[in-house]
Amino acid sequence: MTKVLVSGFRGSMGTQACKMIETDPELELVAVYSPNLKTTDAADYGLPTDCKVFNQLADIQTDADVWVDFSTPTGAFENAKFALDHNMVPVIGTSGMTEAQVAELEKLAEQTNTKGLIVPNFGLSAVLLMQFAKQAAKYFPDAEIIEMHHADKKDAPSGTAINTAKMIVAGRESKGTEYLTVETLPGARGADYEGVHIHAVRLPGYVAHEEVLFGGQGEALTIRQDSFDRASFMHGLNIAIKNIQKLNGFEIGLENVL
Repeated sequence: MTKVLVSGFRGSMGTQACKMIETDPELELVAVYSPNLKTTDAADYGLPTDCKVFNQLADIQTDADVWVDFSTPTGAFENAKFALDHNMVPVIGTSGMTEAQVAELEKLAEQTNTKGLIVPNFGLSAVLLMQFAKQAAKYFPDAEIIEMHHADKKDAPSGTAINTAKMIVAGRESKGTEYLTVETLPGARGADYEGVHIHAVRLPGYVAHEEVLFGGQGEALTIRQDSFDRASFMHGLNIAIKNIQKLNGFEIGLENVL
């Protein structure tokens, strides 16, 4: 049985993660963490009585094997360092870390001989979209990304969109065309990751959606995925927790455990 701690357990994704872990006989929810809680009584949060509740990072003492993180971009980095220092494998679903922070976590994982995983998106449809986009980029180097998320998402663009752009760049055999467009409103062309423009939409009613548009001579290709319910992410999270042995150090992307 794999023992799991969930950080950010009171948020939308954290709540779903706790439910999934509790209903899986191969997993055990041994602890949860969220700063500034008024009480640390598991019963107050509808959790199993033997599940430990922590509101201070320094106070955490647990025999958890895996640290699942759905906290905030600010907290996830410190949480991951804590997990690695305490021999837990961090599985991070929180986006927004800088490349410098990821590099530091990779170095720390190597020093502590511990594994870790950042997952830009736990949806299997999103993982496949990124893989297909990388393949398409070989033939269609001109590409743009539109990502659409719920209005409460803290970061923009999403980690999924950034990772998709990185995979498109990696899949290209030639650079995309540089178009000299005058922005009559600054930012109209969106963010620019090595020539791949990313447009972020934040609206109520959405959950998580992404389109990748490829343009070629006389033709176009659109790849799209839609996540209509956060419960859809739990299959990917379950796979990640149960397959951490497949990791080679600290890695990025659910495909590393599939």
